[in-house]
Amino acid sequence: MAKLVAILNVVAWSGFWAFGYLALSSGNEAGGQMMIALVLAILGAAAGLWAYMWLVRHNERTGYAKRPNRAVPEQFRPDGDSA
Repeated sequence: MAKLVAILNVVAWSGFWAFGYLALSSGNEAGGQMMIALVLAILGAAAGLWAYMWLVRHNERTGYAKRPNRAVPEQFRPDGDSA
C-alpha cells in the first residue's frame, strides 16, 4: 500500500506543477482553459499533500523514521520523572 501511495504522491505533484504552469502561462483570452488548469493544479496539490502526510505517518508507525520529540505534560509523566 505504501508503494501505491508513493506513486500517487509523485503523479499528484507532477500534475500540480504541470497544470500550475499551464494555468500561469495561459493568456488572457483563454479564461476557461486557465480555470480548468487551475482546478486540476489544486486537486494535484491536495492529493500530493495528503499522500505525503500519509507516508510520513506510515513511516513513523513502522519505525522507518524517528518520531518527533514532543514534551509530555506533567500530569501524564510517570511518578518520579522530572522533565
